[in-house]
Amino acid sequence: MIDYENLGLLNKPFFEELKAAFNETLESGWYILGNKVKEFEEAYAAYHGSKHCIGLANGLDALTLALRAFNFEPGDEVIVPSNTYIATILSIAQCNLKPVLVEPDIHTYNIDASKIEAAITPRTRAIMVVHLYGKSCEMDKIVAIKEKYNLKLIEDCAQSHAASFKGQLTGTFGEYGAFSFYPTKNLGALGDAGAILCNDDTLAVAMRRLRNYGSDIKYHNEVVGVNSRLDEIQAAFLLIKFKYLQQITDHKRKLAAIYHEGLKSDFIKPVVHPDYFDVYHIYNIRHERRDALKQYLLENGVKTDIHYPIPPHQQKAMKGIITGEYPISEEIHRTTLSLPCSYCHTTADIEKVVEVINKF
Repeated sequence: MIDYENLGLLNKPFFEELKAAFNETLESGWYILGNKVKEFEEAYAAYHGSKHCIGLANGLDALTLALRAFNFEPGDEVIVPSNTYIATILSIAQCNLKPVLVEPDIHTYNIDASKIEAAITPRTRAIMVVHLYGKSCEMDKIVAIKEKYNLKLIEDCAQSHAASFKGQLTGTFGEYGAFSFYPTKNLGALGDAGAILCNDDTLAVAMRRLRNYGSDIKYHNEVVGVNSRLDEIQAAFLLIKFKYLQQITDHKRKLAAIYHEGLKSDFIKPVVHPDYFDVYHIYNIRHERRDALKQYLLENGVKTDIHYPIPPHQQKAMKGIITGEYPISEEIHRTTLSLPCSYCHTTADIEKVVEVINKF
């Protein structure tokens, strides 16, 4: 059986380094906001050419605190793609803001830049884009809209570590770039972890304050903050994994190329274009008989996943929060299927998947 993902196998090449990092952190006696967090923040900021990286507890907090840092008024509107993981929209709802959904491009699955302006109203304050599956959004057009209407721009980079658009890394186009280091990500911790990138000194101060109970100085609380600090041990693990991010990215792109070249035209494959450097956090295809295809693959020794089976506007939690119809998003969610494409997989694994799927 070829697993969709196997985190034990994925992390096995790093076991000895991870154990050493754990022991070093354990023996240091410093477990919250210590040297490992600082070292990771500095390394991740430098990699992106950003002034600041602020380590947080998880990716959802990165999005939520980014919105809170702007001090928007309740009911202000944030434009967001209709095709995304629900966490993106939860961050907006948790800040008492109104999510305004914009349909994706059916080919890239990311927000359709040509549809954003029509969704802007006098209450619009920000655009929150999502670089879904490891493909950047069309950022030149989106940045132009942001500047034209004087909006804030937040990038959800939970799936796009090392991805770029026209040579510029995701997370560096807007005021904030929000990252998740959930264990399945291309750069994954061994638990929950997240971070924010930014270049504005004032916003960086606000973010560091918000993540730590609203405090800059111990026992002095300036604002109503939260407890959302990147764990020292997870930072130590991330420093190890970060050294191998390029290797992990290259491997996943090699596996994706096998799918690109080997899959029959019966399956709608990800679009490849020179403007986009895709990192394939998820390698998804689409097929009219998705559910039958998923079952067929399982019966023939291949596990798959669906990202995501239910679009956000149809989730029970979004009742009363999201209105409207989103047929393009529904079509994607109805037909999408995620194939194995992990650092734990070999080229032989993927060649086997191609052999099996082409017989469907």
